[in-house]
Amino acid sequence: MLNQRLLRNLDFILIGVTVLIILISLVIIGSATHINNPSEDRYWYVQRQGLFALANMILIFIMLNFDYKSLEKFSGFLYAFNLIMLLAVMFVGQSALGAQRWIQIGPISLQPSEFSKIIMIISLAQILDKRSGRLNSFKEIIPVFIYVGIPFLLVLKQPDLGTSLVFLAILFGMIFVAGISTRHLMMIFGAGLAILPVFWHFLKDYQKKRLTVFIDPNVDPLGSGYHIIQSKIAIGSGMLFGKGLFNGTQSQLNFLPENHTDFIFAVIGEELGFVGATLILLLYLILLYRGVKIAGAARDNFGTLLATGITSMLAFHLLVNVGMTAGIMPVTGIPLPLMSYGVSALTTNLFSIGILLNIYMRRQKILF
Repeated sequence: MLNQRLLRNLDFILIGVTVLIILISLVIIGSATHINNPSEDRYWYVQRQGLFALANMILIFIMLNFDYKSLEKFSGFLYAFNLIMLLAVMFVGQSALGAQRWIQIGPISLQPSEFSKIIMIISLAQILDKRSGRLNSFKEIIPVFIYVGIPFLLVLKQPDLGTSLVFLAILFGMIFVAGISTRHLMMIFGAGLAILPVFWHFLKDYQKKRLTVFIDPNVDPLGSGYHIIQSKIAIGSGMLFGKGLFNGTQSQLNFLPENHTDFIFAVIGEELGFVGATLILLLYLILLYRGVKIAGAARDNFGTLLATGITSMLAFHLLVNVGMTAGIMPVTGIPLPLMSYGVSALTTNLFSIGILLNIYMRRQKILF
């Protein structure tokens, strides 16, 4: 059982915001999916998401009994396990929507690339902890990029461009905090921009199409541009206060695809309007603010790097998902943290929140 002093050190604001977002998500998922299921299974998605949310919260409470520093000892094993998972997807994974990303375990479909994000953060934090303050030469920087590059390429091969980009957001957030010089950072960005034309040739046709319709969705209004067009209609039709829960026409009448997963924010915009969407974004901003505060309050560099990686991941997910549904970002299939339906994503996000709580709870050395 947790020491009472440790319990008093918990970040109750982060806990409250996380629980509130999950409760809202269950209502929105119910609104988005209930009409498509028979009466007896009308809220199947809600029940499943809620069950896994509860199970993960219990797991988090158990995790809080262990010091987050113990993760550092297992970082090498976790990195190897991550590579094995991603390789397994290539050979025994299931395909859906043009990508091979899932492994079926009984009745549950798991997406290893989701778990690879948090594993990448843990293992990269351990590597950067050793190099912190010494990222002032490419001799020190290049091994870090190779370390991230291997799982990055395995995820890109699935293909899962969205998760690959999340890896980059995590990497740049963490190396910035680890002390990379501005000059080296600018040189890396410059090199990245220079190879973009080469990168284009490695994209799948549907990925190229997504980038094309991002510029003009009407190029393919009934194909690749359909998601963006319907999402913008849904958000715009919500106006100031929305059409009300369970009353959105775009989502209820199935005009909006993937309305309980990638495009759940469009359902929020349509049914809760500008005011409701803004309040939910405010909750996310509080969550990210707590992540930044925890990174600054961590008792050691490993904790700071962990919190930075997690906050970078959540911020990138929020930015891209909301931007995607509003039509100002390309469609990449990145879910909205704690809100979109999905067991793998929910588990990864709640595990990340658990690590943040662990870091903050042990920000001071507790005397027993």
